[in-house]
Amino acid sequence: MKSWVPLVIGVLLAAVGILWTLQGLGVVGGSVMSGNTTWAVIGPIVLVVGLVLAVIGLRRLRARP
Repeated sequence: MKSWVPLVIGVLLAAVGILWTLQGLGVVGGSVMSGNTTWAVIGPIVLVVGLVLAVIGLRRLRARP
């Protein structure tokens, strides 16, 4: 696997996690997910997973010869 793939996936997951959190909290409207507390819980979990993947990807890129 390319060393930049976890970084890209991590950044995308982090962005989705932020969006889902904001929708779950009712900050972002216009969706079935808006105001639903389930997404206010799932969003931060996805955000943390994305950040972990992004850090792994950055470390792999820096460790490349």
